[in-house]
Amino acid sequence: MTLAYCDMIAYAIKETLPKKTDDFISVEGGVQFDLAEEGYMQSTTKFINVYDVNGKKYKITVEEAN
Repeated sequence: MTLAYCDMIAYAIKETLPKKTDDFISVEGGVQFDLAEEGYMQSTTKFINVYDVNGKKYKITVEEAN
């Protein structure tokens, strides 16, 4: 089995996107994990909520490709 780097990619997007878009895109909160209702991690998938300057919300998903 090979390692998955979804967390590294998600955190890189979170830190870099606002800088590279001159704050046209802002990040809301932190990187969110794919958690089950019981609280355990279901997968390595990560989510990032971002907004454009007009207030439109987007959800970026980072997941392993099969």
